[in-house]
Amino acid sequence: MRVVVAGAGSVGRSIARELLAHDHEVVIVDKSPAAMRVAQVPDADWLLADACELSSLASADVESADVVVGATGDDKVNLVFSLLCKTEFGVPRTVARVNNPKNEWMFDESWGVDVAVSTPRIMTAMVEEAVAVGDLVRIFTFHQSGADILEVTLPEDSPLVGTRVGAVAWPHDTVLACIVRSTAPIAPSVDDTLEAGDELLIVTGREAEESQLQALLVQGGRPEPEPLADEAEPPTPPSEPVEAPEAT
Repeated sequence: MRVVVAGAGSVGRSIARELLAHDHEVVIVDKSPAAMRVAQVPDADWLLADACELSSLASADVESADVVVGATGDDKVNLVFSLLCKTEFGVPRTVARVNNPKNEWMFDESWGVDVAVSTPRIMTAMVEEAVAVGDLVRIFTFHQSGADILEVTLPEDSPLVGTRVGAVAWPHDTVLACIVRSTAPIAPSVDDTLEAGDELLIVTGREAEESQLQALLVQGGRPEPEPLADEAEPPTPPSEPVEAPEAT
């Protein structure tokens, strides 16, 4: 696979090293001469150029890339780079780094971004995942499909503890993808029983209601029992016995 990475900073170089370790071809583009630390990633192809200019992208042969990665520390650069690669060169897959979470709403298909990676959001999710029990934590969002990967650790008082997976009425557009018990991942089957402390990885679509899922996991999602209607009282027997008419 051929990958063009915009940004030769620590993030861009780390991505390049990982890709090269998996036998991919990598080109690193940066306009700053100080960023040209070729000795740190010697197996990559380096290009001193502005990743936001069409001529630079043509020199990097972006048109033949399978994936491009906007990994600079400037959100504007990552957006423009993704848009040009997608619209002008028809790159099949674009990945862009989000530096400021306030800008995350722009990193979508309208700017040519297939996958947006927000480091602050990922770090927040990891912190919440480490300490939260009983709360849904969004681990990752697939921007192209709108699906989310959510994580929850079942508390001891969850109504689902001791329940078979096949007996759980999961909300619409919601799928239980994996159960992590201790350190072992389990592919859930209908006969697996949920236990306290289980870490559930759940995939939800665009139409999923997280409030319903949270209620199911913590409150059981069971409707309150309706009050019984008052039963009709049996007819009251007459206080005085009715005498039979005398025969004539």
